[in-house]
This record gives sequence, C-alpha cells and structure tokens, in this order.
Amino acid sequence: MTERNLTAAARKINLSQPAMSAAVARLRSYFRDELFGMRGRELVPTSRAEGLAAPVREALMHIELSIMARDVFDPARSNRRFRIGLSDFITVVFFRNVVERVAREAPAVSFELVALTDEHDELLRRGEVDFVILPELFMSSAHPRAALFEERLVCVGCCTNSHLLPRLTFDRYMSMGHVAVKLGAARKTPIEESFLLDLGLNRRIDILVQSFSMIPPLLVDTNRIGTMPLGLVKHFQRTMPLRIAELPQPFPAFTEAVQWPVLHNSDPESLWMREILLQEATRMATAQEPSIICTSERADTAGDFARSVSPLS
Repeated sequence: MTERNLTAAARKINLSQPAMSAAVARLRSYFRDELFGMRGRELVPTSRAEGLAAPVREALMHIELSIMARDVFDPARSNRRFRIGLSDFITVVFFRNVVERVAREAPAVSFELVALTDEHDELLRRGEVDFVILPELFMSSAHPRAALFEERLVCVGCCTNSHLLPRLTFDRYMSMGHVAVKLGAARKTPIEESFLLDLGLNRRIDILVQSFSMIPPLLVDTNRIGTMPLGLVKHFQRTMPLRIAELPQPFPAFTEAVQWPVLHNSDPESLWMREILLQEATRMATAQEPSIICTSERADTAGDFARSVSPLS
C-alpha cells in the first residue's frame, strides 16, 4: 500500500520478488479481489484493498506493541527510531534539548523529524508518526496528549526600526508591513491572524512565508514587523539585531502539547520518550532566557547612567 511497487515492497519485508508475487496471489484468491492493478509502472490499490488497509495496519500495530510490551525496555540498549512531526519553532526552541539528552542516555536511539502537515491526525491514526508536537488548540480528541509548555506571541522588528519606539500602538501595528507565516499545504491561518479576523480586522501583510524561521532575516534593516513566539525571537536575537515589542493587543497565550497514537499508549518506548519530553519541557520553563537589548539601547542606558553619576551633570 505504501510502496506501490512489488519489488520495493518485497525488499522492505525481506522477501524475494517471486515469493512476494506468490503471497499477493494467495491474498487475491482469499479476498476474491484483484487488490492491485497496474497504472503505468505503479501498483494502484482497488477499493477493496483501500478498505482493508486501515484495519490491517491497526492489527499489525497491536501485534508489534504486544511483543514489545513483553520486553523490559532499556534505553541504553535501544535502537528505536522515533518519527516526530513538529514545527521549526519547536525544533529550535525545545527539541534540540531533547536530542542532546537522548544522545547521552540512549546513544543508539535516533529520530526522524518531519514537517507538520494538515493531516497530522491521520498520520497518528495510521501509526506513521510516533508523536506530533503542536499547539493544543489544533489537536483532535481522537488521541491522547500531554501539555508541554506555554508560549506567547510578541511583535518583533529590526533594532533600527524606530516605529517600535517608544511603544507600539495598535494603529501602527495594523498599518505597518508584516512578514506573516502560513503553515501547511492548506496554508492555515496563523493564531494571531485568526484573533484579528475574529475582531473584524485585517493587517497589512507584505510577505507570506512558510515557517517562523524565515521571518527574522526579512526584518533586518527594514521597517517591517513580524509576530512570533517569544522563545524563537530570543534564539534569533543572538545573531540578528532584533527588537521585541509587546503587542498593543495581547493575543492569548497558547499551550504546546505532545500527542501520540492511542495504540501507543502503553508502549514502553513511547512512555519513556514522553517522560523525557515532559521533563525537558519543565526544565526549559524554569530556565527562561532574558531578552537581549538592542546595542543602541545599551549605549543609551550606559550614557544615562554615566550622566546620572557625573559631578558635572
């Protein structure tokens, strides 16, 4: 079903092509259906095969997890590869810490990180990802989940952007050119845009991008602004001259959460990884970095202090 090629499917389950062809022939006889037909050089499933795919996949997952549950899980000896759907924001701000810890405690464990899609719920249902990490408000109730940490949005611009001083007004926020993100193939409306639309407001968007990490470079040496998670802005402040401005109309904070397939709920390896995620989220929340002050502001502050203590002032 996934390979759409008999040779590739045989290779994946360590069968020869003749053995695979014989197995497919037996399945066709049992189900009294062709199951697959050729379209060009690709195998295309029949409607009967499509209908069998989900229950067969779930049955195989049950068998796999039942076998795994009988073994004592030892992280130090595990060679499990976790497939996780997450955003660039989560990768940079949170998950890199998880990777560093796992490398110490379970050096043979590996990860495949995939971009979040609009079908993350379906990927969980099919067992094609072990976890997804995203805002809780975008999660369905079909699978278990756990809250990781809270995040809030801030306005960000270049340190030279004088329109952010002395404070950003709502009218100025709406009229300035924005670099905005729309995620996924369906280009879903971001959190801040949904909030504004609910108020019947439309901001001026100059540039649309597909990830939060694309916003900061497009702000440097311009008067454009962006709306981003605070943690990600702090990360980019280390290498770019960025100024944080509090939003004139604060948007509600949102909770980042992790979700996993319901069939993995008792999987020892999944339980271990969930514990790692929760512990690292707690550690991150208690070790928040301060925002970096723009160089010009440091100079002004130092000058004000010098003048205040000078006998000539």
